Formats: sequence, structure tokens, C-alpha cells
Amino acid sequence: MVSAKEKIAYGLGDTASNFIFQTVMLFLTFYYTDVVGLSPAAVGSMFLIVRVFDAVTDPLMGSLADRTKTKWGSYRPYLLWLALPFALCSVLAFTSPEWLTEEGKLYYAFITYTLLMVMYTAINIPYSALGGVLTADASERVSVQSYRFVFAMGGGLLVTSFMLPLVSYLGQGDDALGYQRAMLVMSVVGMVLFVLCFAGTKERISVTQETPAPIKAQLTSIWQNDQCRVLCLVAVVLLTGMVLRNTLALYYVKYVLQRPDDATLFVTAGMIGSIIGCALANPVAKRVSKIKAYTFLQIASAAICIINYFIPSQAWLLAISLHFMWGLLLQMATPLLWSKIADVVDYGEIKTGLRMTGLTYSTVVFFIKVGLALGGALAGWLLATMGYQADSYDAVVANGIVAVFCLGPAIASICVAIIMRWYTLDEHKVASIQQKLGLAAQ
Repeated sequence: MVSAKEKIAYGLGDTASNFIFQTVMLFLTFYYTDVVGLSPAAVGSMFLIVRVFDAVTDPLMGSLADRTKTKWGSYRPYLLWLALPFALCSVLAFTSPEWLTEEGKLYYAFITYTLLMVMYTAINIPYSALGGVLTADASERVSVQSYRFVFAMGGGLLVTSFMLPLVSYLGQGDDALGYQRAMLVMSVVGMVLFVLCFAGTKERISVTQETPAPIKAQLTSIWQNDQCRVLCLVAVVLLTGMVLRNTLALYYVKYVLQRPDDATLFVTAGMIGSIIGCALANPVAKRVSKIKAYTFLQIASAAICIINYFIPSQAWLLAISLHFMWGLLLQMATPLLWSKIADVVDYGEIKTGLRMTGLTYSTVVFFIKVGLALGGALAGWLLATMGYQADSYDAVVANGIVAVFCLGPAIASICVAIIMRWYTLDEHKVASIQQKLGLAAQ
């Protein structure tokens, strides 16, 4: 059994990560277009190009973490080693020197965003893999991930609640300076939380093979893991839709609902729904099959988005209520997805003879970031296609924003529900695999 104290310590690591993840999803596109002054099309392309680096760095980081052997374990040390570099890169990404030309600002954004994503990979993949070695108990894995994402969304709630007020307070009318200082505050707090996560957790499952397999053999083994391939496809489709909606949330409030002063309230409502959803994941998983529950939640999330599309722009209370429900339903599924990755690691070991916790998590995380990039890129490209101009209202653009904001994530969730038909690791099959591996008692 993993104690509640250790689960909380593990969750604090994702509170720190979400200071960056949620800020990137919710504010970075808006920061680049409306504060720095970059074109939406350039921003969208930049988000996608940076993912090329992840195609190399993600599996390398996963393999490196699996090969790391210290007195603290394989994955925990990276939380300590990289907390400060991650914080520094976060601040740099939200800094745009005024003396640069427009082209110079684009190059600077590209370089600093790339550095931020490299650092995110280097600290988040070991952190994610850590969740797979805290326990082998299937129900405890859901509980660990439920704690994790309650605290992750807690970090997101802090971002949605305080980011814009901090920008206003710390910038004193200078939004560029405000974003920089706000990110400095969040980065310092995040650095402390990573250290607390390191100090409060323990690795209980170790790699069984004495000599790590060559990277080529590891990648071949990952490809042979058909259930891992299913989760990778789920990840890229799901995150594309999620990021589309979250990226366009500020634009939706400002240009469709025409309530720019209520942007913080709107995104905070979605985050509160997300926290409640994550907290409900564990009790739901104890009563319903994880696969059936996950599929149902995707369909329900899609239904909320479709309803959202048909409401009038004046229906503020209904719009914010639907965004709350979307966050609740979609994020109730998130701990279920991450507990499945740990099950897929066990399945991969029984199928190929190699246990690759870090590489398996890094593979899924890579596709999550592909979805993150695609969602951000599509948002930028679609805004450019609509003819979006910052601070300029246009009815055609507003109609386009509401269509993408609502129907994009709906289509993604429906596709995820269909893809889950090929996922077969139910509770009975996982229990049988763990018994063969001798993990049941861990």
C-alpha cells in the first residue's frame, strides 16, 4: 500500500509540471499573438516544428531514465537535478526582449520554447515513470494517479485563477513584463514542489534485467506492444481536441461571449470541474470497468461540447456551466488513462521479456505532446485562416472560433471512444499478467 502522504508528495510533482503545462495550453498562444505580436500562423507552425525534436528527445530520455541507477532509484533523481533548469527555461519562454525585431522575436520564441519543451521532457518523463514503480497493485495505481491529477489540476487552478491577475498586478500595465514576473513566481514555487516530490516518494519496482537492452531492441519491443500503440493513438487524438478547446477558451470568452473581463472566471470554472473529476476517478474505477468508464466519459464529454455549440452567445451562465461539466467529465478519465500505462508496462514485459517503464511512459508522453502541438498548431492556423486580428471583432471570426472551440474536441473524444475498442487489458487480464510476473505482492 502507498500511504496518502506519499500519494500527496507524488501529486505535488504534477502541481509543479502543470504550472507550465496549463500555462502553455491556456496562455502561450495568446501571449505570443496579443502580447508579443507574432502572427497566429507562425505560432502554429512553431508549435508543430518543435515536436520534431521530441521525436528524438522523448525516447532517449525514457531510455536514459531506465538505465539510471542511483541510491535514490532510477526516476526520482531527475526531479532534484532538473528543478532549477526547468524553472529558468520557463521564465525565458515568457520573456520577449523589446529591442528585438519582429523576426528576432520569432526566432527568440522558437529557441526558448524549444528549450522549455526539452526541459519539460527531461523532468516530466522520469516523473511520469515514477508513478509506474510506486506500486504494482492495479487499484492502487488508479488511486495514485487520481491523487496525482487532483494535484495537477490544483496547479492548473492556480494558473487559471492567478495568472492574469498576477500579470496585471506585477506588470502594472506592461503585459510583457507581467507575464515574465508571473512565470518567475510560479517557477520558484514549482521548483520547491519538485524537491518535495523527490523527498516524499519511494521506488518499489525495479528493472529485472541486469544489463539494459540496446536502444534499438527497446524501441522494437515498444513497437511490438500493441496495447501501447493503442494508448499512443488515444493520447494524440485526445490532446489535440483538448488543447484546441483550452487554447481557444480566451478567444471564445473575448470574441464570442464578449466578456473579456470574465476570462479568468471561465477558465477557472473548467479547472474546478477538472479537479472534481480527477477526485471521482478512483471511486468510479472501483465500481465500473476502467475501459467501459473511460469510453463512456469520452462520449459524455463530446455530448457536452456539441450542446455548447448550439447555445446563444448571450447565455453566459450556461456556457460557463458546460465548460465546468466538460472539465469534470474529461478529466475524470485522465487518471484511468495513466493507470493503463502502468498496466501496459507489465503487458510489455510478459510479451517481450523487457521491462521498460521509462521508455513506455516517454513513448506515450511523446504522443501526448504531439497532440499538444497539433492542437496548438491547428488553433493558430485556423485563427489565421479565419482572418483573426488581435483586438478586432469580426462576426465570421467569432463563428469560426465557436465552431472549433466546441466541435473540435467533440470529434476528438468520439474518435477516442472508437479507438478504445482495441484496448483489451481489463482487470482480469492485468491480474493474470502480474501473477505471472510475481508483482502481485508489491
